[in-house]
Amino acid sequence: MNRKRYIRHLLSIAGLTTVLSSCAPGITQYRLEPVSGDVARIDGRSTTKAEQNGIGVVASFEHEDMEFVVFDIEVKNKTDHAIMVNPSDFQYTLLNVAQDTLRMQQQNEFLAVQHAVDPDYAASQVAFRQKKEEKRLKTAKVINTVLFAAILISDASSSGKSRNYGEWRQKRINHDLAWQALNVKRAVDYGTHANRMQKYDQESYRWQAMALKSTQVAAGESVRGFIYVRKNPEARYLNLVYTLPEEAAVPITFQQELVTTRGNKARHR
Repeated sequence: MNRKRYIRHLLSIAGLTTVLSSCAPGITQYRLEPVSGDVARIDGRSTTKAEQNGIGVVASFEHEDMEFVVFDIEVKNKTDHAIMVNPSDFQYTLLNVAQDTLRMQQQNEFLAVQHAVDPDYAASQVAFRQKKEEKRLKTAKVINTVLFAAILISDASSSGKSRNYGEWRQKRINHDLAWQALNVKRAVDYGTHANRMQKYDQESYRWQAMALKSTQVAAGESVRGFIYVRKNPEARYLNLVYTLPEEAAVPITFQQELVTTRGNKARHR
């Protein structure tokens, strides 16, 4: 009987685990594969290359990063003169499953064509948010100092003015709660500051060290870096075009798939 109960116990645990696993939220990841150009698998990653008028582009999907999908890009200058490579020269359109263009909202406008993120502008925005966060913490410190003084004065002035033990006890409880609330507020202020500054430091590193920068590329040379495109779960294709005015427009198309993983199972759409 003990053995049967043990087996039933194991089965009940297994059933409960299955139910909990099915209820747990899945992790959705973006996967993009090139479907145009000269596609090859290099180091386990699908890479494509295309060329026009001596301007070559090698591209692969790198990873997703917060609100962006990231592409590893190399621009090769096979012309006889220097060219200026700018990440914002990468334009993209998003397509649905029927390969019709999706329009994206930007500043109250719905645009068919977007540009990859300008890392210099993005870095300046991060620096602005860092300064704003430092200012927020300084303001919080001032408020905390004022609250500390107010609670201290109230605590000291009320300690000897109680008419009976019950009143004294209630005042003591109220002031203890006030001190606890102030300590919690301080901890939240500093914790929020630390988390935000860590996030901003990571973003700053992304734009300054990882992103493709505006660069002059000499004839016969190349430049490589990451470009960042905003995520859109509705898109099924992403048509990326590197445009060099009056010289070349090199298109590359990626097929986008969202994969939701729950436990050991993956669902594609």
